[in-house]
Amino acid sequence: MYDVSMVMGSVSDWKTMVKGAELLKELQVRHDVRVVSAHRTPERLHAYATALGQQGEKVVIAAAGGSAHLAGMVAAYTCLPVIGVPMVSSFQDGLDSLLSMVNMPAGVPVATMAVGEAGATNAALLAAAIVALSDEPLKQRLQAWRQKQTDNVALRPPQ
Repeated sequence: MYDVSMVMGSVSDWKTMVKGAELLKELQVRHDVRVVSAHRTPERLHAYATALGQQGEKVVIAAAGGSAHLAGMVAAYTCLPVIGVPMVSSFQDGLDSLLSMVNMPAGVPVATMAVGEAGATNAALLAAAIVALSDEPLKQRLQAWRQKQTDNVALRPPQ
């Protein structure tokens, strides 16, 4: 049983997405992590996306680089919220991934985060916030995490 399903287009995306997975673990959000390529494993994509929700998933985080079709293809198969994380790529430092992911046609929404690690972190936080809408203990953990972030901001720089 998982609340969040995290999927990435390549094993190489893990070095970025691990930040989001670690944050989900810290917040005690049940999650699963998979590798599914929209182009290289289309049957796996179909099986994965059409089964979403059967393990209790409420949100999907989909990360991909280059043409970054994974998030959009997952969104085409499910009514669950899909949060896209564009990966840094060798072409234009991920701008191609961002533009591809954010340019979804009307009717197939993907909530797209920033490119790279910041996007992975924010995707995890957004997924946790969505799950927290119906999970009061998670809502409290998320509020405490955010308060800790606030408390860690110094009033003045060190002298």
